[in-house]
Amino acid sequence: MAAIAITAENFEHEVLNSDKPVLLDFWAIWCGPCMMLSPVVEEVAEEHPEIKVGKVNTDEQPALAQKFGITAIPALFVVKDGQIVNKGVGAMPKEQVEALIR
Repeated sequence: MAAIAITAENFEHEVLNSDKPVLLDFWAIWCGPCMMLSPVVEEVAEEHPEIKVGKVNTDEQPALAQKFGITAIPALFVVKDGQIVNKGVGAMPKEQVEALIR
């Protein structure tokens, strides 16, 4: 399944009420490391149907970035049953992203 855009409007439905763990990728178009991580996140989304992958554009969704205390991007958060269970900051290899969701 491809990554979906997460907004303030769909956050509750797509993340908090998800029946699967959700990997959230906080990113921005001007962020070089975010652009490096993006294909990795898309691969993980395609290869792991047991999770939902969402992308949060921090420029377009500042309230969500604030809610998660984002101070550096890219930032990855794993949310399960409405709770943050894991997180990582910075560009990382696919293996490290997959380790976050285990």
